[in-house]
Amino acid sequence: MLEVRGITKRFGGLTAVNGAGLTVPEGRIVSLIGPNGAGKTTLFATIAGFLKPDGGSVMFKGSDITALAPHAICRRGLVRTFQVVQPFANLTVRENIAVGAHARLASRRQALDRAAEVAERVGMMRQIDQPAADLTVAGRKRLELARALATGPSLLLLDEVMAGLNATEVEDIVRVVRGIRESGVTILLIEHVMQAVMSLSDHTYVLNNGAIIADGPPRAMAEDPRVIEAYLGHGASERLAAGGKRA
Repeated sequence: MLEVRGITKRFGGLTAVNGAGLTVPEGRIVSLIGPNGAGKTTLFATIAGFLKPDGGSVMFKGSDITALAPHAICRRGLVRTFQVVQPFANLTVRENIAVGAHARLASRRQALDRAAEVAERVGMMRQIDQPAADLTVAGRKRLELARALATGPSLLLLDEVMAGLNATEVEDIVRVVRGIRESGVTILLIEHVMQAVMSLSDHTYVLNNGAIIADGPPRAMAEDPRVIEAYLGHGASERLAAGGKRA
């Protein structure tokens, strides 16, 4: 469904993404992990049209979407969430979700009806007529997910939807994300919560210093020496292995 080929993005003298590529097959959940500052969100923003790459291409459903604006990409069925959640605080949860629904629905009534359907799917019916400003961190994360889902995507890019949540809240969101996939939506997610990565992912890519350094099943990636060193520093894999032998 999605094929990212050799994406490079520079900001002045800084190369944030350097020839990165990945593939997301239809119906799968694919994760993108890596240490802070690896370039994950920049790569997401480039895929979704918010940043223009300095090289490479993004293919979605067989068409090149590299030069398209975010709203045009959204209409094709690819939409992203944002790591920093900023709901319309003066609107209700229902109205916030309806904003996403308006990407495909012109009628206010239809958009509000769609908002109610999506709120049910993400577990927000109790808060649906509550001001968005009153939501907890977990509630705002759900709202961000709901607003993106209301656009009717076939591919959903989730940028750290579980960041800042406790263990129970993470389990709840994992169930919601799994349900979204079961409804027919393909998912590419950035996540630092490894519990969620292991539980949800069919395949994992690891980004470090703007480049993909490894990919494969999530459990294999957690044990890959290249991945361990990306997170813990040079020589970490050997030190951990030596510690295991002594034990």
